[in-house]
Amino acid sequence: MLKNIVCVLAAALALPAAAAPKAESATECRIAADMAIVARSLAEEAIQRPQANSIMARIYDVSDSTRGKELMGDILDAAYRTEGESSQKFAESLFTACIKTGGNMDTILGKRL
Repeated sequence: MLKNIVCVLAAALALPAAAAPKAESATECRIAADMAIVARSLAEEAIQRPQANSIMARIYDVSDSTRGKELMGDILDAAYRTEGESSQKFAESLFTACIKTGGNMDTILGKRL
């Protein structure tokens, strides 16, 4: 059993990290920044993550977009990881990174396995 767990973990670590979804326009950067304000505000208020996911899904209807769902999840993950940064500062950092890099938000959102 332990050997199986070790094999699974080793395989996961061998996979390259994937980038967060890239915004394809300045409008998408603005939407991502708006999501960041809401997500970080939910984190600051200590809203449990499942409830935060539900709230975000009601505000931002991304149900038909795989890329939108991934981006929203990455923003929520980063918002809940970030400590001591206001929602405004978090959103500004995300928006600035997005605009300056042509949509790449990895410096704020990180990479996922």
